[in-house]
Amino acid sequence: MQRTVDFKLPHFFNYPPYFTLQPVRETREKQVQLWKELILDYCRSQKMYIISLEEDFPLFSNPKIERSLSYEAKEVFLAALVSEGRAEWIDKNHKKCLVLWLRIQDWANYILDFVKENGLEVTTIEDIRSGIETHGTELAGIDRGVLMRALRLLEQKGKAVIFKGSSADDEGVKFSV
Repeated sequence: MQRTVDFKLPHFFNYPPYFTLQPVRETREKQVQLWKELILDYCRSQKMYIISLEEDFPLFSNPKIERSLSYEAKEVFLAALVSEGRAEWIDKNHKKCLVLWLRIQDWANYILDFVKENGLEVTTIEDIRSGIETHGTELAGIDRGVLMRALRLLEQKGKAVIFKGSSADDEGVKFSV
């Protein structure tokens, strides 16, 4: 199991009950809150967007204490993120989840600020995801679907116009900033 050295796990990650759904309502609410924060922080730091309930995800087990989350627990924690608009199920069977450490509106605002700071009135979609200006920013490697949704939101608000190119690499956007 991979763990990145640049992510600091919280102290409670080594506490065995953390990996078992708690039966007492108040305790479970606190547990769910801790898991939601941990999942969002981890995904943001690792630039992960998709979590599958059926595949290994580094946070869902702790070999040090020999504990893993049950399928039900994983589902509860991800469903809690979904109910807050911080994640979305991307399949009808609720097996894969798109994690939104920034909501679409927040991504749209971030993009506008980025465009203003860098003077990018016209650019390609790919340059927003992987251009020189994006290195070291939240936009570096952004999930294309998340980016397009944020850009469409900006388009609806009259702050951007998306235009098609001859290929996906040629798609561009003109901002009104």
